[in-house]
Amino acid sequence: MAAGSPAAMFCQLMRKRVPDTILKLDHVGVSFDALKAVDDVTLRVRRGERRAIIGPNGAGKTTLFNAITGVVPPTSGRVEFDGRDITRMPPHRRAACGISRTFQITNLFPSLTVEQNMQLALCGLTPRKFSLLGSGGLTDTERDQADRALALSRLGPRARSLVSELSYGEQRQLEMAMALAPGPRLLLLDEPAAGLSPAERVIVADVIRSLPAEITIVLIEHDMDLVLSLVDWVTCLNNGRFLAEGAPAEIRGNAEIQDVYLGKAHRHA
Repeated sequence: MAAGSPAAMFCQLMRKRVPDTILKLDHVGVSFDALKAVDDVTLRVRRGERRAIIGPNGAGKTTLFNAITGVVPPTSGRVEFDGRDITRMPPHRRAACGISRTFQITNLFPSLTVEQNMQLALCGLTPRKFSLLGSGGLTDTERDQADRALALSRLGPRARSLVSELSYGEQRQLEMAMALAPGPRLLLLDEPAAGLSPAERVIVADVIRSLPAEITIVLIEHDMDLVLSLVDWVTCLNNGRFLAEGAPAEIRGNAEIQDVYLGKAHRHA
């Protein structure tokens, strides 16, 4: 393609139109009666970024994830994904737009195999969710998606194993695989290393590092050494409000964060 050709100029124009910011929160609040779990939070997440949300227990981190994914509607403010207002969009439509997540507590089907759990994850985004494990099975494309997600999560050899036979670390890897299977553009990981042994943490960290660069990742994690080794940028919340943000090196040296997060969170983690 010649540099000055109409096709090249069109491609350049389209690249310029793609916003660098994939996730935008403007003055987002989530209240439960008098409790402000998230209070006037504004942030921007760049396309392809690795971002951490940190803060002590009760800081509003998971509630913020719930507002992004539609589990709970914001009581104030605006949420945009890829330039589109999704503030009032239901969770299944947000998932169809390319947002996927894991949860703090594993939510798997232990009596089913790894690949059957993957099938449920993929069928759950289609009209076939009402037949679930019916005779239709996965399409060739969906099977390729499932295989790729399991490979990314280092679980390919365990595809035919029952979930009940997996270690807790492998179950966390399976949750990541299920979140990756639909091919999300934004992946939210809620404490992916919680409850893992040191060896399992290393595996999960390696999985996160190896994920494709085109997937934007936002994660919540209490293990500061782990989280600061995985991300480009860190946002700290306290009592539901924005406290500070910066690169990992800045966060390590921030006295206010050390007092609020490192001092308190580790005592209650």
